[in-house]
Amino acid sequence: MSEGHTGEVGGRSFERVAGELRERMASGRYPLNSFLPPQRELADEFGVSRDTVQRVLKELKSEGWIESRQGASCRVVTPQHHSPASSRRSDRMATLGSLMSAAFEHREVTLDVYTLTSESLEVHIRLQAERIRSGEIAPERIALRVLLPSESLELPYPRALYAADAPHLRDRFRTITQRSTESLSHVLRDLEAAKLVPTVEFHIRHAPLTPTFKLYVINGVEVLHGLYQVVERELVLDSGEQVRALDVLGLGATLTRHVEDDDPDSAGSVFVDTMRKWYESVWDLLHETR
Repeated sequence: MSEGHTGEVGGRSFERVAGELRERMASGRYPLNSFLPPQRELADEFGVSRDTVQRVLKELKSEGWIESRQGASCRVVTPQHHSPASSRRSDRMATLGSLMSAAFEHREVTLDVYTLTSESLEVHIRLQAERIRSGEIAPERIALRVLLPSESLELPYPRALYAADAPHLRDRFRTITQRSTESLSHVLRDLEAAKLVPTVEFHIRHAPLTPTFKLYVINGVEVLHGLYQVVERELVLDSGEQVRALDVLGLGATLTRHVEDDDPDSAGSVFVDTMRKWYESVWDLLHETR
């Protein structure tokens, strides 16, 4: 089936396919070291052209999800899916998927997030929404607060290596942010409207700060924290054009896990308390936006 038959062209088809493949890798459907289906199968499944599939695979490769070799299928190289961590060591390294799954198994889920675009957050919230719809989990309240950089802020990344590409990268960044936040809102409101989650709260505020790290405060007692790593890579525009840029990798980033325990003076408890207070102080200073 061609993209014209689906009613989707250009960037919409690209983002739809890329988002679905990210979800499958994040959920473990395509686990670490497994191979993605051949390009032709992916094109047939999603009803898009092989050109779109090729652009998606280039993007996923540049994000660090997969690796490809001439004449071979793409292999998953980002370890997104782990068993829920039981260790309470404050220095435990973790990825987001399993810890988000564990958080949503509580009756009340509270998430305070500071991030650059909310793209990876949207992937994992959609995965948890599917678990709720299937009846696997049944939280009674979800409260999500997201701090994003101000829309008027001139960010240092993504930064084009050539000046002529700068406007296109700014547009790409805004599109990703807008698409991710709108998707988050729709997913959460749909859960509430379907009465699958009785209470849903979702708020966004924009800070005049450039995120140098990603932060998740989970259920008030656990913090995931990780510095953004700046890399030079190719970014794919909605037009299909590829440009070289300095960018940060957020999807699949390894985060440091800190957990509050019974000792208020332990390293984990102190760090969690510090980041909770930092988040509240920034949040309270800003005007809320929708």
